[in-house]
Amino acid sequence: MKITGVVETAIHVDDVARSEEFYRRLFGFEKIAGDDHRFCAFAVPGSAVFLLFKKGGTLEPVPTPGGMIPPHDGDGHMHFAFKIPAESLAACERELTEQGIAIESRVDWPRGGTSLYFRDPDDHLVELITPGCWPVY
Repeated sequence: MKITGVVETAIHVDDVARSEEFYRRLFGFEKIAGDDHRFCAFAVPGSAVFLLFKKGGTLEPVPTPGGMIPPHDGDGHMHFAFKIPAESLAACERELTEQGIAIESRVDWPRGGTSLYFRDPDDHLVELITPGCWPVY
């Protein structure tokens, strides 16, 4: 098998509508599918999809016109990272501060990238990361 990238990242949240508003307001993500109670799918630049699922909302198979989605769920404080250009780092810091979102940590990586860490409404750890952290990014 040859993997060519990650298509979807999913987190499980207590309130889909609240989290949808948080991510849409903060990042301007376009909602491409979903409902107001079980899930929301956002388009993320770079051909990726960011999924919000209601905790406990997919414990049963979900029928779709093309087949069945198997049950899945998650709990706890997840971590994920969104790519940002290095030149937008200061603007991201300002935007977070203006929106009243505390930056929990800033890491300047030995390879040259920088990460900003903050929490979403469900206490998931969100990372904004500039190029240079990993050999592949």
